[in-house]
Amino acid sequence: MMGVNKRMFHTDRLQFRKYTMDDLPFYASLWGDEKVMRYIGNGTLKTYMQCKKSLEERVLPNYKNGLGLFVMIERETGIRIGHAGLVKQKVDGKEEIEIGYWLLPKYWGKGYAKEAAAAFRDYGFQALQMNKLISLINPNHPASIFVARKTGLSYEKTTSFHEMDVLVYSIKRVG
Repeated sequence: MMGVNKRMFHTDRLQFRKYTMDDLPFYASLWGDEKVMRYIGNGTLKTYMQCKKSLEERVLPNYKNGLGLFVMIERETGIRIGHAGLVKQKVDGKEEIEIGYWLLPKYWGKGYAKEAAAAFRDYGFQALQMNKLISLINPNHPASIFVARKTGLSYEKTTSFHEMDVLVYSIKRVG
């Protein structure tokens, strides 16, 4: 279970907070890392200016209703290691809420993605009263499939998303 307040929340090892424009260099470092982007969309890297526009126009305005991407910080060190959150997506013409998470490669394999995904699953169901959450996963990314399964999501279907095949994993709120 995570501790929550209006500006940030945390798990045992991670802290999450809203992005600010001061995070632009970090945000751009995620979008500019070929290993991070390998399984995100079509893998296209973004320039610094594209990241600035994305942060200003897409990330910062999306904190309404508790949704959005949050900076992921390793609590022990205070270092920004990725981001995670709940993001609106249009899948097969229907609005869905996706659990998303990106980590810098140095932090892969430590269970942080699973911890972040579980935190946002619980946040979505408990704090936001969502009925269903999904993850959109590149079929060639076994680590994300593993994270989805470990956090209780099950394979729902394969579909086309932004002209790419993706796996849709989902979980419904119980009760």
